[in-house]
Amino acid sequence: MANDTIKLDEGIGSVRIADEVVSIIAGMAATEVEGIAGMSGGLVGGIAEILGKKNLAKGVKVEVGETEAAVDLYIIVKFGVRIPDVALTVQEKVKNAIESMTGLSVVEVNVHVQGVGFPETEAREEEVRVR
Repeated sequence: MANDTIKLDEGIGSVRIADEVVSIIAGMAATEVEGIAGMSGGLVGGIAEILGKKNLAKGVKVEVGETEAAVDLYIIVKFGVRIPDVALTVQEKVKNAIESMTGLSVVEVNVHVQGVGFPETEAREEEVRVR
């Protein structure tokens, strides 16, 4: 994750928003959508969760310019949901959250479905059958 910041000139000074802040906003907005099982991150995200630290920017890549932002989200959906509906809701929620909190114009929110999360009880039943 880059340490870049965006700078907004407000007339009496400047406001700097780090890229990571935009990533966290996007991650929080996405995980609040019904039908999302979680965000898909790499090995580092998994280790952080095991250690008890929740990485809110997990599964989020942002490109932030001076006035615009583009977001890529890597998600895991719950089994049985209609993926296009969930993806559209994620796009809308993330766009609205970033624009309302930062003042940036979000030009695109790309959703990459990386997997399907199954209910915990089904996963346990599957393990029992395999043995």
